[in-house]
Amino acid sequence: MKPTLYTLILLLLSFNTFGQASYSGFIDQYPIELVTNIYSDGVASAFYAYSNYDEPIVINGTLKQGKLTLNEKDSNGKNKAILIFENFDTKRNQLEGTWKDLNSNKQFKIRLTKNFDIDSGENIEWTNREIIQSSSLKDKYFKLLISKAKGDFYATVTGVKIFEKKTDKLVQQIDLDCQLQGLNNMSVGDYNFDNLEDFSVFQQSFAGPNTSSLYYLYNPKSNQYFDSGFSGVSLEFDGKTKRIHERDQCCAGSIVTTAEYKVINNKMVLVKKRCFKWDDKKEELVERKIEDCQ
Repeated sequence: MKPTLYTLILLLLSFNTFGQASYSGFIDQYPIELVTNIYSDGVASAFYAYSNYDEPIVINGTLKQGKLTLNEKDSNGKNKAILIFENFDTKRNQLEGTWKDLNSNKQFKIRLTKNFDIDSGENIEWTNREIIQSSSLKDKYFKLLISKAKGDFYATVTGVKIFEKKTDKLVQQIDLDCQLQGLNNMSVGDYNFDNLEDFSVFQQSFAGPNTSSLYYLYNPKSNQYFDSGFSGVSLEFDGKTKRIHERDQCCAGSIVTTAEYKVINNKMVLVKKRCFKWDDKKEELVERKIEDCQ
């Protein structure tokens, strides 16, 4: 695994990101939170949640000629509703728009107030801004804590709060020190294959496609989550085989190491590890001895 390219990656992201912000307000009389991430090419990703239910709804669309259009899909991937904001401007603190049901054509007014921007710059400083996440558990939802230290150009993830849905009761708070990755900082899965929901937090990016995350497992007795200690590069979890797969790529993809793990007593146990190197004659990756990749 090569040294982190943190500065370069975030610099590239800063060129592409046009507006990342958190809003709160109403669709009709229903309170909501909305988080947007809009890129300079007009591509928009976002999600919102009704505050009475706290179930994040992913919406995506475009910003064209000042008109922000966000599509809400059903379980089959078909558009079922649309959110439209005319004369959208990332600098405005107040937003007005329309939510429309595409089946019934019912429309409701949207009224939002900006909570904050995820801004950057060496002279900017703020602490523990809370931003709801697009991933959630069956009965709980998350808010990341994001801080921006003076002298650092970019914000970092400093913690996560876990809330009970509908009641908004704080269940647990965990301190973190992770890179901020747009809207998709958290995922939900069964990482120790015990048929209980766990969650992970994006930790950092490395050279090439390599990434790492922190994995937190659920303890049903305490209703709390604990650090699994799982570590590895770009881990993938196969619920069918109950195996964890790791893929570490370097040198423009010319060297790849893979590993397979099983989970015993909430610990990753290595099953096998393999090495592959690029063969110019065969024009493909060829398996070698594991020491050849070290």
